[in-house]
Amino acid sequence: MTESEQTEPNVFLRPVTEADWPLLLNWLRDPDVQRWWGRPSAVEAEIRLVLETPSALGRIIECDGKPVGYIHAIDATHWGEQLPDVLPEWTWDIDIVVAERAYRGRDIGPNALNQLAAEVFGSTFAMALSVFVSVKNEAAVRAYERAGFKWVTVWEDPIAGPQWLMLRERRSAGSGG
Repeated sequence: MTESEQTEPNVFLRPVTEADWPLLLNWLRDPDVQRWWGRPSAVEAEIRLVLETPSALGRIIECDGKPVGYIHAIDATHWGEQLPDVLPEWTWDIDIVVAERAYRGRDIGPNALNQLAAEVFGSTFAMALSVFVSVKNEAAVRAYERAGFKWVTVWEDPIAGPQWLMLRERRSAGSGG
């Protein structure tokens, strides 16, 4: 496909429903997803916490009407006191997976991140968004950079090992958004 033939993917975020659980659980069993996101039981617990927290946002990522991944945002204080000291107050944490292999590498992740960032900043008092990404996952780091996240530090996660802490700060009203 030539560059002129490429089109921006039609990405839409919708709330997770009970009917999505079999799909989510199937995605969590994928070895590629487990490599970057961890044990299915731990990730399922994280997703359940998000979906049971009224202020948090859990979304299915659809591309051209097909569910292809999952993304969520939650006030980072829900993760407890073990977070890095450099995390600004009023930070919301984001996690994302483009689970369907055929849809990876097509800028669906940055597109979904931008949509969720607009929703978080438009509906909460969040001052920043954070992501923790394995230092070994360069493709994810580049996707987060395309979505406006900046490297802050390396944080040693007690379970997952070294992670880049990346932040995207809320733009002030005078900076165009």
